[in-house]
Amino acid sequence: MQRWRGYDGVPGGWGRSVVTIGVFDGVHQGHQAIIGYAAKRARELGMQSVVVTFDPHPSEVVRPGTHPAVLTEPTRRAELIEELGVDVLWVVPFTPEFSRLTAEEFVHNVLVENLHAALVVVGENFRFGHRAAGDVVLLERLGRTFGFAVEGAPLVARDETVFSSTYIRACVAAGDMAAATAALGRPHRLDGVVVRGDQRGREIGFPTANLLCHRYAAVPADGIYAARLVRHGGRAGQPPEVRPAAVSIGTNPTFNGRERRVEAYVLDFAGDLYGERLAIDFVERLRETRQYDGIDPLVAQINEDVAQVRALLG
Repeated sequence: MQRWRGYDGVPGGWGRSVVTIGVFDGVHQGHQAIIGYAAKRARELGMQSVVVTFDPHPSEVVRPGTHPAVLTEPTRRAELIEELGVDVLWVVPFTPEFSRLTAEEFVHNVLVENLHAALVVVGENFRFGHRAAGDVVLLERLGRTFGFAVEGAPLVARDETVFSSTYIRACVAAGDMAAATAALGRPHRLDGVVVRGDQRGREIGFPTANLLCHRYAAVPADGIYAARLVRHGGRAGQPPEVRPAAVSIGTNPTFNGRERRVEAYVLDFAGDLYGERLAIDFVERLRETRQYDGIDPLVAQINEDVAQVRALLG
């Protein structure tokens, strides 16, 4: 998959293409349906498929300070989009100037001038242009003017709940990993770098990897989770190493902690993870975070948590 950034990244002589547009945070099942359909239509038409997305998140530019929790970091998002058979991922810098483009200017600059769109595939709730003034009806009218077709994709839902990034963020924030997994089509993942913590886990026999995540990362609710820790392959083509882990999210109230942390105890692992970039795939929330009266009851509870993780994940 080709990856472009900004208008200068579009190669000269680019031909007709099939385009879909969105932030696509999470690349959840609804996104997968739209992107996968666009890639399929491009193959049928003998054209290239292009996913247009934005950086930073439009909310942060339009309403500073309102950046939503991020379900997938840019690198992970690109990997997931590539798995759907897309030919090109085009990241357009979302600047204040770009945010002020009218719906008509957006279509002309992005879809016509640069991508020579023959077909645009969007969800039925798609909005675009300054103040989100454009909708699918306007896009279809502009398509007739500029010579491209528009196909709307229905929203994906289960039990009348529409899968959306907002819905999944709410599931993650509540610690409902089962609902988040159902909407994403895979477990919710946190990426980060292992940094040194207080090393209390090592002192009580349960050394943990303290994960430093992106400032906007969608961190699940405080609690103890069954998860899988993913160590990325060291060499190109090397598969990742996946191990079961018991993950604690919270402030360590037994030790009067104040800093919220993500700490993973990796089962049956004795190596050093400091400085490594890892991922945690959350499977199930086991319980809430509790404060204990001493080390002994805390260790007893951790042993129960680890046994439960082992029973769930093997």
